[in-house]
Amino acid sequence: MVDVVTEIVIARPVEVVAAFAGDPSNAPEWYVNIKEARWQTEPPLAVGSRIGFVARFLGRELVYTYEVRALVPNERLVMSTAEGPFPMETTYTWQAVGGGTRMTLRNRGAPSGFSRVAAPLMVMAMRRANNADLRALRERLERAGG
Repeated sequence: MVDVVTEIVIARPVEVVAAFAGDPSNAPEWYVNIKEARWQTEPPLAVGSRIGFVARFLGRELVYTYEVRALVPNERLVMSTAEGPFPMETTYTWQAVGGGTRMTLRNRGAPSGFSRVAAPLMVMAMRRANNADLRALRERLERAGG
């Protein structure tokens, strides 16, 4: 099992952070590895929405579809995919802290095949990528707000 949790505090209100980060169309703007996001269902985001992503991770192109499993506006978004060698669940949570927002990004899944053997390497790479993604998100949102 892989379970990677990262978090950051962004000096913007919860509503702003959740609206931007929770919109899959914005993912290529702050996720280093995501190159494209395509709605497979009509927006806006709701439980059951499906979004296709094209990403590069550890030198490989990945094409997968996430389905929204839970959505509590300005609090939590849970998406998952069962596709590929690495089924994954991604959870975003947002919490107001001192005029800003603590955003937590959690990725967990159960790799199979070669991915299971490479899981320790994947955890380190995911943590590094997630931290870079959250820093890019913070920079984007704080620059836009200032």
